[in-house]
Amino acid sequence: MGFSRFNLSQSVFQAITSLGYAEPTPVQAQGIPEALKGRDIRACAQTGTGKTCVFVIPIIEKLIRHPAATHPSVLILTPTRELAIQITGVTHDLIRGSRIRTVLIMGGASLHQQIQQLRAQPDIIVATPGRLKDHLNRGTVSLRQIRTLVLDEADRMLDMGFLPDIRHILSHIPQERQTMLFSATFGPEIKQLTHQFLKNPAVVDLSPASSPEAENVTQMVYPVPQGQKGALLQALLELGNMTSALIFTRTKHGADKLVRNLHEWGKNATVIHANRSMSQRQQALQGFKDRRYQILVATDIAARGIDVKDISHVINYDVPRHPEDYIHRIGRTGRAKAAGEAFTLVSPDEEPHLRRIEALLKKQIQRGVIPDFPYWTPPKLFSASAPAHLGQRHLSRSPRGQFIWGRRHR
Repeated sequence: MGFSRFNLSQSVFQAITSLGYAEPTPVQAQGIPEALKGRDIRACAQTGTGKTCVFVIPIIEKLIRHPAATHPSVLILTPTRELAIQITGVTHDLIRGSRIRTVLIMGGASLHQQIQQLRAQPDIIVATPGRLKDHLNRGTVSLRQIRTLVLDEADRMLDMGFLPDIRHILSHIPQERQTMLFSATFGPEIKQLTHQFLKNPAVVDLSPASSPEAENVTQMVYPVPQGQKGALLQALLELGNMTSALIFTRTKHGADKLVRNLHEWGKNATVIHANRSMSQRQQALQGFKDRRYQILVATDIAARGIDVKDISHVINYDVPRHPEDYIHRIGRTGRAKAAGEAFTLVSPDEEPHLRRIEALLKKQIQRGVIPDFPYWTPPKLFSASAPAHLGQRHLSRSPRGQFIWGRRHR
């Protein structure tokens, strides 16, 4: 049945079809019908699952069937500029041919231009919290007519310290509204937000560990001393058949240092993090999309909203501190049922973070070594949480040429 099951208006259905969407993803199949009913939504889903359409399609359908008499009537809040740009792009793709107007409100862009766009009374505002709060304080925007509110990647907004801004913004919005909240995790603060601002929400649960995106990704851990990570990465890049690689670091300084090393190794690489200007981030991302850069180095926060097709590899140069971030990272490859590979370089002091990731995944991640690599100390080939019955393991070659440790068959 595809998207026809939702009984959408002809213009919305044609826009979806023209974009090549054939079948709803699991989160879309669960969430769109409830959102179309006007219910509040509490959804557990991460980037790469198609969650943007869960709120954008019902929003546009509602505006087409029942045009708002006052503007703006829809507010979509999101943590990063990249994600705000991505959501705005999806919205524009789906409203072509209609009179629905959208404005993008974010830092790093012209405040004067945003004020002019707000004066034109748009239907939909897509915004990052800090810049929207700035407009509220200046009196250049009114949210008194908002009827639909979306809080996208709410956990990341809280991680970035936006909770006071969110509460300030929500104090300007009518309580009678539809609210849709999306988050990869539901810790105490997110649960408190849900209880305070959502009314009898429909629950859409596509938990990260069960995401079909993760199932399409071959995962490998490479134990290595911290001081040898650079050398091991260089060896991996030479061994692997990497058409495009997204490499994650924990810090902005680490990202800059790594991209300098990549240039020294003759690699075509660029970098994206919060200290880069908006134009620099857009140029880097577009260059990666266009294959002018084979490698993109990124931090977690800056990577939110990156939507690039056919990434062959994700490499965790640093193990993420939050297990859910690991799912976000590896979900950048293996999309749309395509195969992908995710490599994680793990130093001894990062083993506890790896164990938390494996607990979330409910499985051990395969460990590997690179032959003839001059390890300072022998690689740790078993996780501390590995069951004792795994038995003896032997060295074998993976399809792409890496060497892995597998169970010895007797």
